[in-house]
Amino acid sequence: MLSSLLQGHMTKTLHRSWLACFLFAVCFLFPALATAQNATPTPAADDAPAAPSRVEVQPTARDEEIETRLQEILMATGWFVEPEVDAQDGVVFLTGEAQTQEFKTWAGNLASNTQDVAAVVNQLGVVEPPLLDLQPAVTELREQGQSVLRSIPLLGISFVVLFFAWLVSRLVSSRARRYLDHRGVNALLRNVVARGVGIVVFLAGLYVVFQIAGWTNIALTIVGGTGLLGIVLGIAFRDITENFLASVFLSVQNPFNIGDLVEVNDVLGFVQRMTTRSTILMTLAGNHVQIPNATVYKSIIHNYTSNPNRRIDFTIGIGYDDSVSLAQETIREVLEEHPAVLNDPEHLVLVDGLGSATVNLQIYFWTDGSKYSWLKMKSSVIRLVKRAVQDAGISMPDEAREMIFPQGVPVEMPSGGSDGRSVAQPARQRQLPHPHESDDVSTSAEGDLRSEAEEIETQANHSRMPESGAGNLLDEKEA
Repeated sequence: MLSSLLQGHMTKTLHRSWLACFLFAVCFLFPALATAQNATPTPAADDAPAAPSRVEVQPTARDEEIETRLQEILMATGWFVEPEVDAQDGVVFLTGEAQTQEFKTWAGNLASNTQDVAAVVNQLGVVEPPLLDLQPAVTELREQGQSVLRSIPLLGISFVVLFFAWLVSRLVSSRARRYLDHRGVNALLRNVVARGVGIVVFLAGLYVVFQIAGWTNIALTIVGGTGLLGIVLGIAFRDITENFLASVFLSVQNPFNIGDLVEVNDVLGFVQRMTTRSTILMTLAGNHVQIPNATVYKSIIHNYTSNPNRRIDFTIGIGYDDSVSLAQETIREVLEEHPAVLNDPEHLVLVDGLGSATVNLQIYFWTDGSKYSWLKMKSSVIRLVKRAVQDAGISMPDEAREMIFPQGVPVEMPSGGSDGRSVAQPARQRQLPHPHESDDVSTSAEGDLRSEAEEIETQANHSRMPESGAGNLLDEKEA
């Protein structure tokens, strides 16, 4: 009886334990398992797999599908003639003809990149172009035309930038020239500096255009090679550079002006113009002479116009029997009465030497070279001095053709004294009549005594000027 009661009690206790375990599992274990099953595990960053190079649409592509797909692509391009695609166990055979070698290579690469293709046998041929095939030329022209059309906006912007740079360079050059003009800088230097500043500004605009066009390397090459290019050009054009620099220095020093009578390198003439290469003179004979500026700069320059007063001299010879003092006074009176001879500085009549038959007198007088021609003045004074000396009874023997016998020459006469002998008698000196000399200051043959500068200038204006296209650096308006 007791055992039966104990057995029943234990049976009830076990049933209650199993019920408690079931409830615990339902409340706690089942939600935990569900959460664990639904959660996705997060791998570490180092364990992440690499992305595949090609995503397979289907695990396996059949040969027929490969053939169909490649055939459709090749036909759609229109680059091939009768293309054929044959696939056998993943090996693709390409036959037919391609229009170019590039298209053949492209077809081989296309087949290699196709899914499940193990190898490609590219048996495509290349169509031989005809002998007179103009298609490449047409294609190139079409591409060039398209390139020009695409570059039109860039060209428009470039022209706008260049035009703006040109305007700015002109403005800067004008301001620089005006500034230097107020400072009293020489015309040539003013022109050179102003143009140099303008060129620098324009080159800056050109550099911007190169930057816009994407030609940065070309722009840097041009800028970097400017110095070297200048050295090379300086060596190649040494004479031109030397003449140009000489023209700059001559403009700064200003040894002469337009119309000055100068003598350079044994050339006497009136200055007409000076260019960057040479100085042009018109000689008294009416000829244009071009002297390189380098020669002018290094030569001795005689400027007969910078000081208008010019001294003229000449020599006459009088006989030994004549009075030197009388001859000097006679010549001095002629010089004082001449209207074109200056009294200050004073004129001189000096004994220069004793010749074999004459006493030589050197005459010095001054005249205004800006008003009177020294050639005409010399002719006029010599003529008047000769007339005055002859009127004063002063002889002017010639050393080469005349010999003087002060005691006369003994002459044997065939009929003479009572004893039949000849008697020596002194020969009479034959007095030659003096020719008539005009006492006018100038004769018609000499013309007026005015300077011939105006006449030469008139001749220069009617003649063709050498280097007529070059500017005159001596003219402020042209410089």
